[in-house]
Amino acid sequence: MTTLARSEYRVVVVGAGILGLYTAVHLARAGAGPILVVDRGFLSSGASGRNGGGVRQQWETRATVRLARESVEAYRRFGVEFGYNVWFRQSGYVFLAETEAELARLRAVHDLVRSEGLPSEVLGPDRVAALVPGIAPDASVGGTYLGSDGTLYPFPAVWGVYEAARALGVEVALGVEAVGVDAPGGHVAAVATSAGRVATPVVVNAAGGWSAEFSRQAGLSVANVATRHEILATEPMKPFLDPMVVRPSDGLYFSQTMRGELVGGVTVPHPAGTAAGMPSSPAFLTTMARALVRLLPRLSSLGVLRAWSGFYDDTPDGLPVIGEDPRLKGFVHGNGFGGHGFMLAPAATRRVARAALGEPIDLDPAAFSPARFLAPTRPPAAERLLLG
Repeated sequence: MTTLARSEYRVVVVGAGILGLYTAVHLARAGAGPILVVDRGFLSSGASGRNGGGVRQQWETRATVRLARESVEAYRRFGVEFGYNVWFRQSGYVFLAETEAELARLRAVHDLVRSEGLPSEVLGPDRVAALVPGIAPDASVGGTYLGSDGTLYPFPAVWGVYEAARALGVEVALGVEAVGVDAPGGHVAAVATSAGRVATPVVVNAAGGWSAEFSRQAGLSVANVATRHEILATEPMKPFLDPMVVRPSDGLYFSQTMRGELVGGVTVPHPAGTAAGMPSSPAFLTTMARALVRLLPRLSSLGVLRAWSGFYDDTPDGLPVIGEDPRLKGFVHGNGFGGHGFMLAPAATRRVARAALGEPIDLDPAAFSPARFLAPTRPPAAERLLLG
């Protein structure tokens, strides 16, 4: 059984994925120790070890574009800052439109991204064919492209932030589950864990797909819903594809690694919640195979090496939840990132850490605060480009 080094901490972070570990690094650099990070699993057992490594700045909301742009800059210097090469390749993202209506939607995204100073392009079919060699004729009426988007390898990123946190004195307890919050008088006083009770005035909920579960253990009803998404990797083939390719109509996305594998997924509905675990399904394999072959007929004989799944941590408006919960002082949210925690982690966790320190953050509370879901009328969907 794991034994914790202390019985009291300045901050306890629940979740040792990229969001929780990055938050701990920011806290430690701000001198907020002692800090404890707990996680029920092993390093990379959650979404941080199960994603496709995409990092993009093409979004429908200005605030998300800005967080993504800041995160891209952070990943560009990750090797210098943390000493680990995450193989960040800025080979672009292509969003495909199958209809003129879809292209009009992507044009609106393009206009917003361009207004933020990023050189997005609107593509015609010929330009799409040049960027996605072998695409089937008439598979797309056009799309958008941003060359500074890209992909990275998640595992060295998680490991780099993990080692940085430990070097800064953060205690990371893997295999230790947070099971409740002691909050007399509406203020966090302690966190109950499988390794015992630890006193703390601040707890950060960065538990990803399990964040709603932990919030409920603290007596808080939240809007987050865990949804299972599947992904696969093929056998390697001669490199032919530079950008990540995304099709919003069905959630198809894929990229080619430097070793030649195609890695990607497509939306297949599953019951909400974490109870069913993270298996892969025959329905996903057939849906993904058919989608890929229809788009790129050359892939018809390509073999699949493995498939797996993980949880998105979704919110009704498609935006993350960042900040202290107004119902429980000291309970700070850093969750609700859907499947895009990795993309936004470097920038978003700076704000999570500031909130944990009781400092103001430069995010619109109407868009990111947990209080937005407590109003009589919840906000409409704000960010819908939630794939790839």
